[in-house]
Amino acid sequence: MPEPESGGVSGAGVPPKDGGVSEAGTRSESRGGPGAGPIPVSPGVPPQARVGGVYGGGGVPEVGAYAEPRTGVAALSVRYQVGAALALAVVAVAVCVHLGMVFLHVAPSNTVTKAHGKAIDDWVYPEFEQNWKLFAPNPLQQNIAVQARAEVQAKSGEIRTTGWYDLSAEDGRAIDGNLLPSHTQQNELRRALDFFLATHDSDNRPSGLRGSLSENYLRRIVVLRLDREDAAGKGGVVEQVQVRTRTTNVPPPKWSTEKISDKPIYRVLPWWSVATDDTDTDTDGGAE
Repeated sequence: MPEPESGGVSGAGVPPKDGGVSEAGTRSESRGGPGAGPIPVSPGVPPQARVGGVYGGGGVPEVGAYAEPRTGVAALSVRYQVGAALALAVVAVAVCVHLGMVFLHVAPSNTVTKAHGKAIDDWVYPEFEQNWKLFAPNPLQQNIAVQARAEVQAKSGEIRTTGWYDLSAEDGRAIDGNLLPSHTQQNELRRALDFFLATHDSDNRPSGLRGSLSENYLRRIVVLRLDREDAAGKGGVVEQVQVRTRTTNVPPPKWSTEKISDKPIYRVLPWWSVATDDTDTDTDGGAE
């Protein structure tokens, strides 16, 4: 009995040649090896649609498996996959270094912090500073207000001293009733004062370069705030500014028997001469 030609219909139980169609309506292909049987595939599906079914590559097509479209990083070329892997590695290293620095900053004094304390401080301050004041056994129980005044030269040449401006109270009024107060209104003045107090002794003498930097920063904020309040008046010029802090104890609750003084305590800082850069709003750097 002659074998059916390629592309013909075979009889029941007779396997067709390569490329033939059986009675079941399926195409058959040979695995290419001696004694290998035919591979049934669905009609109309090209071999290239199956995983591994690329002709001419020397591979054997897999049966019944279809290639899923690649997504995400897998869809990129090898060069871009390498670039993405390197970027992720850099980000991971930066995150680990940052977490390590912050941990050493808040951890008790140890061998590492004693040997590399300056590097840790340079990384953390001032943007990432951490403290335990909120969770301390004795949290802050005082209100500290920052007040400022200016020595002004009027247009006529007269020198006068303004009254005290309560800058903290102005920030408080801007925050009250504001559902989305700005970071500047909430933290700028307070953090500038904390920075100054941490880098000066009780006689207001700076300790190192950070002390001078904190003084310049606080002075600049005060000058810009007074300018906003038009402290110099029309045609006047602010020659010097002075800052003081007003510290008052938070009253204890009614049920407490604790007795504390309600008398405010003032700390008056020296007069600071105003530099030209202090009034340059173009280089404010976000102070406002």
